[in-house]
Amino acid sequence: MSYFTTTAGVSIYYKDWGAGHPVVFSHGWPLNADAWDNQLNLVASNGYRAVAHDRRGHGRSTQTWDGNQMDQYAGDLAELIDYLDLRDVVLVGHSTGGGEVCRYLRRHGTAGVAKAVLVGAVAPLMLKTDANPKGTPIQAFDAIRAGVAADRSQYYQDLSASFYGANRRGNSVSQGLRDSFWLMSMSAGVKGASDCIKAFSETDFTEDLKRFDIPTLIVHGDDDQIVPIGASALESSKIVKDSTLKIYPGAPHGLCGAYEQAFNADLLSFITR
Repeated sequence: MSYFTTTAGVSIYYKDWGAGHPVVFSHGWPLNADAWDNQLNLVASNGYRAVAHDRRGHGRSTQTWDGNQMDQYAGDLAELIDYLDLRDVVLVGHSTGGGEVCRYLRRHGTAGVAKAVLVGAVAPLMLKTDANPKGTPIQAFDAIRAGVAADRSQYYQDLSASFYGANRRGNSVSQGLRDSFWLMSMSAGVKGASDCIKAFSETDFTEDLKRFDIPTLIVHGDDDQIVPIGASALESSKIVKDSTLKIYPGAPHGLCGAYEQAFNADLLSFITR
């Protein structure tokens, strides 16, 4: 198992597979690097260096009491990239990880980044405000916090249904996939997981997206029940100048089955051209 220690003394777990041009993956809430295993294997098997880490407070990384916010997540990512001496990286972020990528590019620049991929990303802003009427009301995020605080094990089991669209008629989502979501989620510390809800829902990435000056692929399912497409990908694609929007009809937040296969093909095509 591979770890590095940040300048603040936080131990960050990471996977580093293959060799070649680096592709760095940031995971969603409340998961860990294992969520990207299929894509890590895909790109590493096609001649790339695949890297993914457990965000602080999640998985095998330090369950920090403080620093569970987007600026620090981006700082940890920057330190990992520096530690591994990665150049001209392709950054790929899902959900909260998409926000992490956005904040990284704003705070650390695009000089060392070749391309970016946002998958079901929380940008530009999830929370409903006067300026963001398409967003999700704060009460929904308060309910997530309450669920995590009261019985997070049952909450994560229930959440896996909407995450993968298992609550939709005719779905083929396996119990095994839902169990893997629960297992990864339970490895997140309750403090870090709770703090991260505020980070992914209330952080405004509008200015971050305006800093993008690299080729960007924006991917989203139009049946995403976790990060609705109207306030996210459709808005982000208007802000990021050099972006390609790819919408998967009927796809949920967690891409699986045929939707994951379609994403894998689009990901590989995007990073190779």
